[in-house]
Amino acid sequence: MSDVRKYIASFILDMRGCLDTVDMIVERLSVIITDLGGKIATVKNLGQKNFERVANKSFPGGIYVQFSFEGVPSIVEGIKSRLRLDKTINRILVESTR
Repeated sequence: MSDVRKYIASFILDMRGCLDTVDMIVERLSVIITDLGGKIATVKNLGQKNFERVANKSFPGGIYVQFSFEGVPSIVEGIKSRLRLDKTINRILVESTR
C-alpha cells in the first residue's frame, strides 16, 4: 500500500531582478511537483503581501503562491532540494493536511 498524503505548499516569491512572470514560475513549480510524483489539486496565487517582520528593508514583502497536492512523504524533501538554490523562491512551507 502506498503512503500517499495530502499537502499544502506555500511559496513566497522574490521577483526582484527576475525576468520571468509569476505564471512562468508557477508553471515551473507545477512541473517540479508532478516530476516528483505529486498530483496537484489546486494552485492559488494569493498576491503580493507585506511581511509582519521585515528582515531585509529592500524586500518588505513577496508574492504568495499556494499549491494543494497529493504525494508520498519523500516529495517534501525533493521539492526543497530542487528549489534550494532558486533565487526566485524566498521561502517554502510544506504542511501535511492529513
